[in-house]
Amino acid sequence: MTEEFQTSKPIYRQIADRIIQQFVRGEISPGEKLPSVREMAIQSGVNPNTIQRTYGELERMGVVETKRGQGTFMTEQIEMKRQLRTEIQREMIEMFIQNMRGIGVEDREITEAVEQALMGKGRAEND
Repeated sequence: MTEEFQTSKPIYRQIADRIIQQFVRGEISPGEKLPSVREMAIQSGVNPNTIQRTYGELERMGVVETKRGQGTFMTEQIEMKRQLRTEIQREMIEMFIQNMRGIGVEDREITEAVEQALMGKGRAEND
C-alpha cells in the first residue's frame, strides 16, 4: 500500500504525524509494538532509511521506545497521549483561524460560525 505524500513536508515527518494521530485516536495502543522498519517501509512505500528516521524522531519526542532486539513500542505514558492530543488540537485550531483570516473572515464571524456549526451538529445528533 503506497501512500500519497505532500511535497511541502518531509516524508518522515508525515509518517510520524500519521503514527501520532493513530495513537491519539486509539488505533495504536500504549505499549503496542510497531511494525519493523522493513515492514513499515513496505507498507508506506518508502525507503527503510526514511522509517528509521521516523522512528528516531518519534523516540526523540518520547512517543516510542526502541528495545534492542525486540522492536519499537509506543509509549505507555498516558500523559504523553493527552499532551499529543492537546498539541494536535491547538495546531488544527490555529491553522483553521489562519485560513479563515486569510479569506478575510473576522474573529467575531469565526466564533459565530463555529458556534452555529456546533449547535447544528448537536441538533442533528439528537434528531
